Amino acid sequence: MKSPQLPDLPLFQTIAAAAGELGYPAYVIGGFVRDLALERPSKDVDVVCVGNGIELAQAVGKKLPGRPRVTVFKNFGTAMLPTPEIEVEFVGARKESYRSDSRKPEVEAGTLEEDLARRDFTINALGLSLNPEDFGALVDRYDGVGDLRRKTIRTPLDPDVTFSDDPLRMMRAVRFATQLDFDIEPDTYDAIARNKDRIKIVSQERITVELNKIIEATKPSYGFKLLFQSGLLQLIFPKMAQLYGVERVGQHAHKDNFYHTLQVLDNVAAAGGDLWLRWAAILHDIAKPATKRLDPKVGWTFHGHEDKGARWVPQIFTDLKLPLGEEMRQVQKLVRLHLRPIALVKETVTDSAVRRLLFESGDDIDRLMTLCRADITSKDHQRVARYLRNFAVVEQKLKDVEEKDHLRNFKPVITGEVIMQTFGLKPSREVGELKDAVLEAILDGKIRNEMEEAFAFLLQLGKTRGLPPGDSSPLASPVSEN
Repeated sequence: MKSPQLPDLPLFQTIAAAAGELGYPAYVIGGFVRDLALERPSKDVDVVCVGNGIELAQAVGKKLPGRPRVTVFKNFGTAMLPTPEIEVEFVGARKESYRSDSRKPEVEAGTLEEDLARRDFTINALGLSLNPEDFGALVDRYDGVGDLRRKTIRTPLDPDVTFSDDPLRMMRAVRFATQLDFDIEPDTYDAIARNKDRIKIVSQERITVELNKIIEATKPSYGFKLLFQSGLLQLIFPKMAQLYGVERVGQHAHKDNFYHTLQVLDNVAAAGGDLWLRWAAILHDIAKPATKRLDPKVGWTFHGHEDKGARWVPQIFTDLKLPLGEEMRQVQKLVRLHLRPIALVKETVTDSAVRRLLFESGDDIDRLMTLCRADITSKDHQRVARYLRNFAVVEQKLKDVEEKDHLRNFKPVITGEVIMQTFGLKPSREVGELKDAVLEAILDGKIRNEMEEAFAFLLQLGKTRGLPPGDSSPLASPVSEN
């Protein structure tokens, strides 16, 4: 790995010129420098000057073509300057002090050394000079480049102080380790375990931002193992931590649902699943501890865990401050349906069962099938291969039935309004029963989802229930004459 070098962009020369005129030593600091060393793309640049960062930003803006608008955040002492290539944030060097009940620091002007010391990790405490006398020179007070080479996450100062001051840094340590596939240095990791209870002063929104970044990593299981082993997971997401463990009674034992869930999550990630499909993987077995029962004949069972888990999803999303709209409803649906395709693998695949699955899953059928493929985990590789072969049969059947019946997101032609108008009924349980009966007939393949055929079936249902069609019944006359 090469030492980081400034890209050959005129912008950096412009910043250097403005900083020189103001007499403010300036440096590119933090993640941009880290990503240069790792040869990762990065478009956000942090510039620290020993002076007034807002004043420097405004001076740079005046020198750039078109004089781009500088956005100033006075409360934070920062300024943002957008350019065609990258976005630059300017701030003056600072030092921080913390109160025990808050992660918001008291900030005052400081030296470059004090600014670097307040950084969360050595790999983020790297700098590149923007000063004429040593333009582009590396500033590395804490051997951050060495830690990049060693693939190590380490704090610049005492990790107990670093994590106690700002407990969110514990989540960030796990997040960077997961994203970069780095180890957390032993003393640093031990400090996370010692300071884990400090996470309680951090807002749930900030915790969830970091958690989602872990989930979106290439191999998210690594991050969850770090969270669990440090004790953080038990505090920020206890329901997931409760999946851990194997209970044995006599010869009966079940798989460890925590590690199974992590394998499913990794499988979904490997298949390119987005954040919400990954959340469905995390939550698909979340209710297993609450539904676990021992049947002396068959062993441990988890009957109904998919339905209970689906009912839990809204509260889990609420607790974790995740969005409660379409994303939540999609995860809830996938949790509720995740056993259905696997059940089809175990039996003769009927058109009726496939129609029901297509109807209930709608546009999420492909995501559901990805989740279910990911859920096939076993140390018996032949068993997994057999299941996947059978799964291919189910997928082909889904395709065939969908092409024939177009059941994805279909709406039954017989609505509650049609039923009430036909039989002169008011909203009631009977209307719902008739509607369900028509739907069942369509899904069973007894009738097609076409008005004339479905309406004739409805009239026959009404006849068996002693419900004659009224005078205002739609299509009653032409159908009854045939």
